[in-house]
Amino acid sequence: MAQSSTSLPLADAIPDGTGLRFGIVAAQWHSEIVDVLLEGALHTLTSAGVANDDIVVVRCPGSFEIPVCAKVMATTQDVRAIIALGVVVRGETAHFEYVSSPVAHGLMSVSIETGIPCLFGVLTTEDVPQALARAGGIHGNKGAEAAHGALTMARVVKHLREQKP
Repeated sequence: MAQSSTSLPLADAIPDGTGLRFGIVAAQWHSEIVDVLLEGALHTLTSAGVANDDIVVVRCPGSFEIPVCAKVMATTQDVRAIIALGVVVRGETAHFEYVSSPVAHGLMSVSIETGIPCLFGVLTTEDVPQALARAGGIHGNKGAEAAHGALTMARVVKHLREQKP
C-alpha cells in the first residue's frame, strides 16, 4: 500500500493566525510575572494577525486552577488552542510538587479529551529570579513562546482535520 506524504505547516517563523480564535488562561498568583507572560502572548498573537476580539482571556486564582478553566474554555469558547500562563516557585515546602505536576497532567488531559491544544506557559522554577528571567528577562518570554506554539498547533490541527483519509 502506498503511503501518501503531506507537508504539515510547521516551517513558518510566525504562523498566520488570521481568522482563528485563541484562549488564554492566566493565573493571578505572581501577577507581576504572569502579566509579563500575558503581554508576550498577546503581542505574539496580534502580530500573527489574530484580532483582539478573537482572543479570550480569563484569569483564575492560581496555577492549580488553570486546567479546569482550560477545560471549560475548550468546550464552550470555540477556540483553536489555549495558552496556559502561570508561575509555580519551588520554595521550601512540597507545594511545588502538589501543583506543577497536576497542572501539566491536567492540561495534557484537556488537550487529549477535547482535541484543543493546550500550550504550557506555566513557569516551574526554583525561585522568583528564575521566573523573572523567563518572563521577559535573559531567557526570553515563555508566554510569547507558548503563543507561538499555539499558533503552530492551531494550524497543524486544522490541517489534519481538513485532510481526507
